[in-house]
Amino acid sequence: MENRTARLTILIDPQKKKIFEEICAAKDLTSSQVVRRLVRQYIIDNAGNRELPDWLKPGTKNGD
Repeated sequence: MENRTARLTILIDPQKKKIFEEICAAKDLTSSQVVRRLVRQYIIDNAGNRELPDWLKPGTKNGD
């Protein structure tokens, strides 16, 4: 599991942000939880030959 957090700032169209936050809320998730899941999956899908830590390997729970 990660030991620290780092801030990731993104710019997004206000209308997309509003819809995204509404969908997250409807699923009882925060936007940060959803973005972390998306980033985790992107890393898994695109890691290539990189060695991933055990907690980041497919099929493991990361505690979002």
